[in-house]
Amino acid sequence: MAKTLDREQALHCASIFNDYFGQFERIDQYMRDQKMAQIESLPTSLPGMGFDSDMFDDFTISPQDMDIEIVELDNHTWDSCINMISSHSNMVSIPGKALKLAVKDKITNKFLGFIRFGSPVINCKPRNDLLGNVPNLTVFNKTAIMGFVIVPCQPFGYNYLGGKLLAGICCSHYVREKLNEKYGMNLVLFETTSLYGKTKGASMYDGMKPFLRYKGNTMSDFIPMMHGKPYLDMVEYVENIIGKGQLVKVDASSRKLKMTTGIIGLVKKALDGDDLEKFKTTIANAKNLTEQKRYYTSNYGIENYIDIINGKTDKIVKADNYDRYTVPGVVEWWKKIATKRYNKLKEENRIRNDLEIWTKDAEIDIIR
Repeated sequence: MAKTLDREQALHCASIFNDYFGQFERIDQYMRDQKMAQIESLPTSLPGMGFDSDMFDDFTISPQDMDIEIVELDNHTWDSCINMISSHSNMVSIPGKALKLAVKDKITNKFLGFIRFGSPVINCKPRNDLLGNVPNLTVFNKTAIMGFVIVPCQPFGYNYLGGKLLAGICCSHYVREKLNEKYGMNLVLFETTSLYGKTKGASMYDGMKPFLRYKGNTMSDFIPMMHGKPYLDMVEYVENIIGKGQLVKVDASSRKLKMTTGIIGLVKKALDGDDLEKFKTTIANAKNLTEQKRYYTSNYGIENYIDIINGKTDKIVKADNYDRYTVPGVVEWWKKIATKRYNKLKEENRIRNDLEIWTKDAEIDIIR
């Protein structure tokens, strides 16, 4: 089979793109559709058999009275929990490095939030600006890690600045040493991005010096992915024409992204004139749904981290604040700011008490 579409076939695919992305005017509408598509695909737990009862829900407790612990979870438990509490549609199978952690309060034995580390994205403009060049990926992947998921349970996040606790733990020597041991790394850089940039100018990662520092905004020129039945129908349609696995191998990593990009390419090749211009406008409008993200880094208190990443040395030089980057140091810092936040909300009678758990009928704000 030829890897091409004729004009009528391309127009059919173009209409699917237009119908799907034409329904969204804002990023939050697109994100909600993503989340709902994911929830529809998940099995429903029997009453009392889910993980919702394991989420922190005693909001009479002061941050000062909490006892924080970090645990590593199996994939099923971690994935089930994060899909319940996160407004983002989280991928289950991720190539490259992976470490999934949960943060708990030992007093109540309840989850406070969830973290997933992974291999950094290949290219990032603010990172390149920070390092002064595009780093050698072989060296870079041995010295840097990315926080892809840093999600507190809600309303723990709101009442206690829970996102800052999780992000601070990401910057700790505990995590650094855990990743060094698991992957034979010489980790000197942690990086993460906010979920939103233009739509929401601030982030839970702001105000976290010295642990995390804002280093600029990422680029946003990429195609958001389709989800649910429209995507599945389009892929089935195209593969019935060109053959299953012919455009992108069935077991390829990031297959959904590659299929979307590949189909866009096939459609562009098959169209011309006004039809092509209309399709290009559809894709341009879809790109407007994506966001520049705020980019943050931590050097774990390592003074010469840039030289290590750039391959000039592998010897660590500790900065004066190196010893602050411990879990006890992070927790002590967090308890001070969380207590101030908690007491203020309590005085103003603004403590939130209802757990935010995503279901098919959930009415939860995507952008908090």
